[in-house]
Amino acid sequence: MMSMSKSTVRSAVTAFSLLASAYAQTTAPTPGQPARNDAPLGAFEIVGDSMVSAQQMFLGTADKVYIIDKTEANPATVNGHPAWASEFSVSKKGGRTMDIITNTFCAGGNVLANGTWINVGGNMAVTTGGATADSQVTGGQPYQDPDGGKSMRMLTPCDDGNCEWNLFGQMTTRRWYPTLETLDDGSIIIIGGAEWGGFVNDANQNNPTYEFFPPKANGDPVKLDILTNSLPANLFPLTWLLPSGKLLIQSNWKTAFLDFKNQKETAIDDMIEAVRVYPASGGTAMLPLTPANGYTATIMFCGGNDLQPDRWTTDWDIAQYKASTSCVSITPDVSTQYVKEDPLPEGRSMGNFILLPNGKILCLNGAATGVAGYGPQDWTVGESYADNAVLAPAIYDPTAPAGARWSREGLTASTIPRMYHSGATLLPDGSVLVSGSNPHADYTVDNVKFKTEYRVEYFYPSYFNSHRPQPQGLLTQLSYGGPYFNVTLTKEDLAGDVNNVKETTVILLRTGFSTHTMNMGQRFLQLNSTYTGNPDGSAVLHVSQVPPNAALFAPGPAFLFVVVNGVPSVGVQVMVGTGQVGEQPTTKAVDLPVAGIAPPAQDGAGNGSSSQHDGQSHQNSAVRASFQSYVAPLVSGVLSASLFAALL
Repeated sequence: MMSMSKSTVRSAVTAFSLLASAYAQTTAPTPGQPARNDAPLGAFEIVGDSMVSAQQMFLGTADKVYIIDKTEANPATVNGHPAWASEFSVSKKGGRTMDIITNTFCAGGNVLANGTWINVGGNMAVTTGGATADSQVTGGQPYQDPDGGKSMRMLTPCDDGNCEWNLFGQMTTRRWYPTLETLDDGSIIIIGGAEWGGFVNDANQNNPTYEFFPPKANGDPVKLDILTNSLPANLFPLTWLLPSGKLLIQSNWKTAFLDFKNQKETAIDDMIEAVRVYPASGGTAMLPLTPANGYTATIMFCGGNDLQPDRWTTDWDIAQYKASTSCVSITPDVSTQYVKEDPLPEGRSMGNFILLPNGKILCLNGAATGVAGYGPQDWTVGESYADNAVLAPAIYDPTAPAGARWSREGLTASTIPRMYHSGATLLPDGSVLVSGSNPHADYTVDNVKFKTEYRVEYFYPSYFNSHRPQPQGLLTQLSYGGPYFNVTLTKEDLAGDVNNVKETTVILLRTGFSTHTMNMGQRFLQLNSTYTGNPDGSAVLHVSQVPPNAALFAPGPAFLFVVVNGVPSVGVQVMVGTGQVGEQPTTKAVDLPVAGIAPPAQDGAGNGSSSQHDGQSHQNSAVRASFQSYVAPLVSGVLSASLFAALL
């Protein structure tokens, strides 16, 4: 082997130590197993009480789901008045009420880069039955609910029960049914809404503008033409940050790109076959972003209905109008044309799409006829504008052949109708929390088909009872580009076969803010990875950081899963980016080692390493191996020895 002087080694080790220090990142505790392994697979289980009806919800920590209702006469109280917010413990299946102060009826929400969630907009102060309160400042009795139309509310989630909602100023204008999307700098864009509300929007109260939090430029709202051109069904416009850095906005039959950095809007192809936005309320999701698809965004829309703008009235029995089975997709950074996809098993309005860590999509909740909303008309179903609840879930596999992507194999229906104002969110153990439903002006449980719901269900996907991988070395914070990190999997993690590492994936998933059939900000990104299989049946995954483009996955909290044979580890909460609002630093991703599996050791030989770089001389390989033996203890698993070798 080539010899080296002690001074050369010392210099190299010193330089490498400094580099390792610069990139030092904290590893997360090794995830364990779910609390149970005997769950009813493919089925729902009633587990607890949400205390307030889950019109809005989000997963704030690994154990806490935050639930927000509109102001109404929920039996649960806080500070001497009915509560309309709560904190639900996933592990304890119960929790506490919270005071969110102003009326959050049909507010929007999302998360900032620092992990703080904001909830904005809502409705005026009301009293019993949703009647307008005499005072918009102090609110109506018994609720004490000041006007929420301009409200901005903030919560930093916690596990000690000491975090509370706080007001922190007001938006520039009133917004009821606004959409929020986190941007590539970790700020949030707030889009659209109505000033005072109603079944659908109209020109007299339309708010066809957007603004930012924290404010940008002079803070004034900016006009958005699509929200003028898509009346009356333009509330909660469907919005996604694209890898290009632009936003895709879909409203009624219209679609547009918004280059918000340059305040440039471009109309593109109209939606086909059905309206997807509220109150048609189709299910929507961005499909998984993966190395295989080049991290190209495709958005899928399913259900809703085909009503034209002049049909959004309440003088006919809309509750019996059939929902659409249509599914379409668009890959907007490639083509502006919508493409037909496999249709839903049945027509569905208000169906939630939940991204599972195995890359499939769960569709649940909603109705086969009607739309979102409620009212006093004589044709309503106890106030509901929808009927014929769809209780059976379905699962979509985007990798299956066309014509076979929807499946109900092994799935069991829920027993609880989840109509207007219901929602769902993925949990870290891979189950799905489902709650809400209240198509009424106020708390209503007697003599109605669809009552105010507080029951919380967990849905257990087919993988739930399987032994979960317990990866070691997952990071608590991810950067955009830079050095890869190593994750260790035991033989047991790989189900006894080291070859299973070949298809193992590392998934970054943000569960989003669930309301009105949307999960604002929900996103799935597979990190690039290679592997080294060891002779003892264990393996090391070499995992890239997030690709160096913050528009692929906006900064802020998310969950990291390792998926082996379709079975995910319990998700670990991580921070993506700097943890601060502002331009995110990006660096070139360090090349990953070449994937390989070492043959089983014979007579004690073999070190479990695979070839990591091609085209190098035997002498250079020996030098690298020698250096690795010096520096590996310094990096403590944060930077691999192979990265150091690449620097020589």
